[in-house]
Amino acid sequence: MREIARDRAKAALGTLLFLFVAPGVVAGLAPWWISGWTLRPPFLSFPQLRGIGTILIAAGVLTILESFARFALSGLGTPAPVYPTRRLVVTGLYRHVRNPMYLGVVTSILGQAVLLGDARLLVYAAVVWTAVHIFVLAYEEPTLRRTYGAEYEAYCGHVKRWRPRLLPWRAGGDGSPSAGPA
Repeated sequence: MREIARDRAKAALGTLLFLFVAPGVVAGLAPWWISGWTLRPPFLSFPQLRGIGTILIAAGVLTILESFARFALSGLGTPAPVYPTRRLVVTGLYRHVRNPMYLGVVTSILGQAVLLGDARLLVYAAVVWTAVHIFVLAYEEPTLRRTYGAEYEAYCGHVKRWRPRLLPWRAGGDGSPSAGPA
């Protein structure tokens, strides 16, 4: 029991550090550097879009935080490739989509673009998504297949890479989705 608590504490610390290094830079520092977080005229001269931008930022940040917490608490590791999880994380938002963390990062960047009315951030969001997609295809998915084998294959068969499913999936005897708790 003590060993698990120590492992969780170590994973939580590593996850917190990686949170500032990766999404903190990609979704926070870089957009600030690009935009200065300066309000420009709203897109399409529609000021209500600023509220939508704020909602997107909040949704993205909450998604990132929930996903990072899952890695430390459920997976006993971090999102960082140097200290990966011991267990495949298929709870929480991962029951709906395979890459909620990346979706959260891109959503928060898009939210900043909409809030600030800055088209450069739309371009940046597209560049980030493209880079992440290539990383997922070239490194992350092959690594997860080697590490978790049939368990990861079953997960991939039921949960899409980028398009969230409405009903949460839970690995069961038949692999069918379940609306029950994680």
